Amino acid sequence: MELPEGLDWVRGTPAGRDWLAVLPDRLAECTERWSLRLGPPFEYAYASLALPAGLPDGTAAVLKLQYPDGESRHEADALAHWDGDGAIRLLHHDPQRRALLVERCRPGTALHELPADRALDVLTGLLPRLWRPAGAPFTPLAEETAGWIDRMPRAWERAGRPYERRLLDAALALLAELASSQGEQVLVNQDLHAGNVLAADREPWLVIDPKPLTGEREFSVVPLVRGRELGHSPAAVRHRLDRLSAELGLDRERVRGWTIGQTLAWSFDGDAVLAHRIEVVRWLLDEH
Repeated sequence: MELPEGLDWVRGTPAGRDWLAVLPDRLAECTERWSLRLGPPFEYAYASLALPAGLPDGTAAVLKLQYPDGESRHEADALAHWDGDGAIRLLHHDPQRRALLVERCRPGTALHELPADRALDVLTGLLPRLWRPAGAPFTPLAEETAGWIDRMPRAWERAGRPYERRLLDAALALLAELASSQGEQVLVNQDLHAGNVLAADREPWLVIDPKPLTGEREFSVVPLVRGRELGHSPAAVRHRLDRLSAELGLDRERVRGWTIGQTLAWSFDGDAVLAHRIEVVRWLLDEH
């Protein structure tokens, strides 16, 4: 099977090679089960194999075969919880095969194609619709945070201490304090960046590819504050932090703290350090 380049990384791990071995059978089984007509895979895929699919009634959909990571385990549950309100609709789900059939966004233009402030206008209208009270089966943010706190020092040592100890110490302290003092728990998406909001025909913009948790609202804007899609500079990061916090009624210091903590926790790709994320942490830590 010809994989998009974004999925090349899966060949480098035993779990990835196991997934690749079963992928052709899963694809064939889902095609037959849902009577799909499939197109070639989308090139932008990184954490799943995604293909345009046509249903017998003419519905345009996307078939997603997920790489079995923990962060996307409850993607289908999140989409079902939102029920199409601000996010793509879940049409079918086969949990055993980690397969989702979801609504296709047309034209599918990514939000980051807009000027940055217009994109932020869209997000301040969209996010409150996604903040729905939620519990099981979603992982609590406090539990996820405990995992980051446990893993981060070891990852830092294993990578040869690639950034200053002060960044690690600050992030660990912020995560511990924030996790234990959260506000109301709602459904949040820890990967809501401007490439995961697409132009659609049913609504102007819809969220795709959630990595859901339950946590306080302040956490939900972290990927938008740090993301490079809407500009990567100290001024751009602080502008997003200021606008999203003010217009959504969020505690700016808690948003800043969560951004420092999760961005550092997500600053490794395997053993490689994502330098642009370390920059964001420095910019936000050094603003005081």
